[in-house]
Amino acid sequence: MTQKVIVQLTDDVDGGEAAETVSFALDGVNYEIDLNEKNAKALREAISSFQTAGRRVSASSRTAPRRGVGRDYNPKVVRAWAVDNKIDVPERGRIPGTVIEQYRAANG
Repeated sequence: MTQKVIVQLTDDVDGGEAAETVSFALDGVNYEIDLNEKNAKALREAISSFQTAGRRVSASSRTAPRRGVGRDYNPKVVRAWAVDNKIDVPERGRIPGTVIEQYRAANG
């Protein structure tokens, strides 16, 4: 018996038939979206000025640990502030976003 499998992509924006799957990343998160030709072109045009101004990152750079890259706070200072203000914070590892938000709200 022979089988014929047909894969039909559906445009994730307008629900019509999609022509391609577009991959992109933002804020360290990878995305894929199925789009028709018109929507794929619109996406590429929307990000083109940012893409042109940006720099390419090699695959090895993306997989390397990011220890503090792009961090706009000092974890030691935030931990000390949290302890002084009787806010639960782990001694090591990631500081919860809620603690960082409280720190920023209190310290501008």
